[in-house]
Amino acid sequence: MNTVYATSEPTRAEVDALQGATLIEFGAPWCGYCAGAQPLIAAAFEGHDSVRHLKIEDGKGRPLGRSFGVKLWPTLVLLRGGHEVARLVRPADVQSIRQALDQLQAG
Repeated sequence: MNTVYATSEPTRAEVDALQGATLIEFGAPWCGYCAGAQPLIAAAFEGHDSVRHLKIEDGKGRPLGRSFGVKLWPTLVLLRGGHEVARLVRPADVQSIRQALDQLQAG
């Protein structure tokens, strides 16, 4: 699991070409909702070491977040082979994140 938001983002074409299970976390380091979700995300990631975690700093004019229609932070987009299989917006509990990760790995 990544703990720092990346300020440079991959292109949408690069994300669409990713193989395997990927969770993209859109947010910002100064976002209170994002900070509050970090312990939940960390706990949910336990046992999901095979899931790639891209933690992307989002904001105005950031094309990757716009291409996924992100409006609220944090938004977790779960992809398998570059295709979206689940999405969580402002997750409030570990279980919902863990279930989405389980679903992602099961496919």
